[in-house]
Amino acid sequence: MTKLETLDAAVAPSAPSTLPVTTRFRLGAEITAEQCAFLDTHGFLVFDQVATSDEIAMITRELERIESQWFAEKRTKVNGIPVFFGKNDKGTRWVQRFTFSSTFSDEIKRFVHDPRFEPIRKLVGENARVGDAEKDGVVVNRYMNVKGSIYKRLGWHTDGLRDVFYGRMPVRMLNVGLHLDACNAANGGLRIIPGSHTQGFWDTCFRKAYFVSHDADASEICVETQPGDLTVHDGRTWHRVAQSQATGAASLRRSMYVPYLTGPYEPKNDASKTPPYHYLGKAMRAIQSITD
Repeated sequence: MTKLETLDAAVAPSAPSTLPVTTRFRLGAEITAEQCAFLDTHGFLVFDQVATSDEIAMITRELERIESQWFAEKRTKVNGIPVFFGKNDKGTRWVQRFTFSSTFSDEIKRFVHDPRFEPIRKLVGENARVGDAEKDGVVVNRYMNVKGSIYKRLGWHTDGLRDVFYGRMPVRMLNVGLHLDACNAANGGLRIIPGSHTQGFWDTCFRKAYFVSHDADASEICVETQPGDLTVHDGRTWHRVAQSQATGAASLRRSMYVPYLTGPYEPKNDASKTPPYHYLGKAMRAIQSITD
């Protein structure tokens, strides 16, 4: 893998198609034409060091506090969405997927609404909003490669499966992720097939076996990140999360996903029903825990 390059928006080349696919950008006051063209071409962007070490420490503390609260409340769901419990490197039960985290933490909520993210919000849509209480809210995933972990990896998929079931092509959907840990190719992490967001209906449906396929693809790249990096990727791309080659605490990889929404306001609460696809996901995770 070639060394990642970091470019200031002001000095980015005028021909984005010539930029290496491993290019890293700096987030400025607006998303530049070069950055938009890179996203359109490859299906993703990496912004260097958007969050500080102090902010990452704050998020870590808040997650630990939320986890203690959920254990005390004996929560199994949050707003209808199941809490994913697994085990960490100490064999202790822990939360591996936090949903609606910003509704349980004023500090996390202030962070995800910080003005520095305005260019990202506008990239999604001029009227886009942070869905604190919608969909699954602000989600934080914790991957760890240990016995008892239910989040070691995630198979190949696109995020347009619902549209595919209805026989239509998915529209552009952007996933915004903040990365809390250093993650190189050896530590698993996000794999993307660049440009696959422009594929046709057949490849969207059948290029990979959704979620059960984990094999490396000759066209994939690893999106390597440092703590505080922010990524944007088009959900129509084929992507997966690879399993770390390390085990134990060294395999920890945490990422926060912020939902920017443009449709009708549809908040959830504790009376909300569990979406059916979560039952399918639970069954698939059980099968994976047996095969891993």
